[in-house]
Amino acid sequence: MSWIEALILGIVQGLTEFLPVSSSGHLTIGQELLNLNTSTAENLQFDVIVHCATVLSTIFILWKEIEHIFKGTFLSKQWNPEKAFTLKILISMIPIFIVGIFFKDYVVDLFGKGLLLVGGCLLLTALLLAFSYYAKPRQREDISYWHAFIIGLSQAIAVLPGLSRSGTTISTGLLLGNKKESVAKFSFLMVLVPILGETFLHVLKMIKHPEVVSESIGFLPLIVGFLGAFVAGCFACKFMINLVKRGKLIYFAIYCAIIGTVAIIYSLV
Repeated sequence: MSWIEALILGIVQGLTEFLPVSSSGHLTIGQELLNLNTSTAENLQFDVIVHCATVLSTIFILWKEIEHIFKGTFLSKQWNPEKAFTLKILISMIPIFIVGIFFKDYVVDLFGKGLLLVGGCLLLTALLLAFSYYAKPRQREDISYWHAFIIGLSQAIAVLPGLSRSGTTISTGLLLGNKKESVAKFSFLMVLVPILGETFLHVLKMIKHPEVVSESIGFLPLIVGFLGAFVAGCFACKFMINLVKRGKLIYFAIYCAIIGTVAIIYSLV
C-alpha cells in the first residue's frame, strides 16, 4: 500500500465512520477500486491505526461533553443525569459486546465481505435513513434505558459491511422518538468503547501472529492514513451532529441507494 492509497483510505474511513454511509462498506469499495491486494497482516495494522484516529477525532470534537459526563459520573457522590447517561451508554454496549466477542467472526464467515453484500446493506441503510426522515414520532427529551438497549441492538446488527453504524443507531433513535441532537451525540459517544475494543482485538491478533511484524505496511503509509482519518473524522463528526439537528438525512439515503445499486451491479457484471 502506497502513502497515497493510505491517505485515500484513511480519509474514507474518517468520513464514513460518522457519516451514515458505512465505513466498512466504503473501505471495501475503495480497496476494490484501488485494486489493493494487501495481506491480512497489513490490513490489521491499517485497521488499528485508522480506528485509533477515529476514536481520537471523536474525543477531540466532543471533549466538552465527555469531560462533563466524566466529572459528573466519577467526581460526584450523588445520582445525577451524567451517571444515568453513563449507565445508558453501558447498557447500549451489551449487544455489541456479545456479538463482537462471540459472533463477529461467525457473521463474517457466514455473510462474507463481497461487494454484493455491501451493496445490499447499503440499500438497507438507505431504507432506514428514509424511514427516520419521513417518520414523525413524538420527540422525547431523554433517551430511556430501554431505548439505549434497542439502539445498542441496532449497533450490533451494523457489524455487517455496508450497514452504517452511525446511520443505523441514529435512525433507530429517531424512529423511537428521541430528540435529534440527543440521538446524534449518544450515537457518537456510545461507539467510543466498541471501537477501542475492536482496536484492542486487532492488537491481540497482531500479537498472536508474528508475521505481522515482518509484513509491515510501512511507517509512512500508516502515519499518513492516521492523519487522513483523524482530520476527516473531526470534520465528519462535527458536520454530522449539525446535519442531524437539521434533519437532512434523506440526502444520505439517496446516496446510499445509488452507491448500493452500483455496487450490486458491479459485483454481478
